[in-house]
Amino acid sequence: MIIFPAIDIKDGKVVRLFQGKFDEVTEYSGDPVSVAEKWQELGAQWLHVVDLDGAKTGTMRHRDIIVKIAQAISIPLQVGGGIRTREDIHSLIDGGVARVILGTKVIEDRNFLTQMLAIWKGKIAVSLDCSKGLVAQRGWTESSNLKAVDFVNSLEGLDIACLIYTDITRDGMLTGPDILGLRGLLSITRIPLIASGGIANLDNIRQLMSLGPDGLMGAIIGKAIYEGKINLEDAVQLCSQRG
Repeated sequence: MIIFPAIDIKDGKVVRLFQGKFDEVTEYSGDPVSVAEKWQELGAQWLHVVDLDGAKTGTMRHRDIIVKIAQAISIPLQVGGGIRTREDIHSLIDGGVARVILGTKVIEDRNFLTQMLAIWKGKIAVSLDCSKGLVAQRGWTESSNLKAVDFVNSLEGLDIACLIYTDITRDGMLTGPDILGLRGLLSITRIPLIASGGIANLDNIRQLMSLGPDGLMGAIIGKAIYEGKINLEDAVQLCSQRG
């Protein structure tokens, strides 16, 4: 299983939100590039970067910072947040980003996803941001009536690199991942999943690793590593030892 340290960028700074609320922000660094370099030095195999301002407004705001990160490190990164056009995707991949994450745009325009998959095979992921079983959109600021299971079923058979499942109610809470929800989704799809939200300690990582045979490929960790609840080196080593 791959550990993905999260770098969420708001106003050019590395932050974490509390349950996706833009008015409850904790700032950790004013230099996203140095944070990326730090996580790489501590053994990260991938990074997960989100343009929070882009996610909220629907227009990428920190493309330049993200490209700087991609060019400063040697490990791959996946990027989401406000990516709504072919030009957005092209500029990120051309700038060194390994995988682009689409969210709201997929809900609004399924044809767009199909077209982008035809161009960038293996480089497109889809975010599955959920609250109480329903998919959220526009940087978690809006709920939809779309059930997560229905959304996942509708994507089956497409050449999507992975789904990134976030339980919004757990994000930034350090209350543990949504194991039950993950099991349910893994049981209905062959698309690999990455888990996000609530991871607080190594025991949580062990719980997630048990889902590896069912298709869980990784876990995104944010607040826990920024606040010292999890040592990134220990987490990476644990996943390496267990395969």
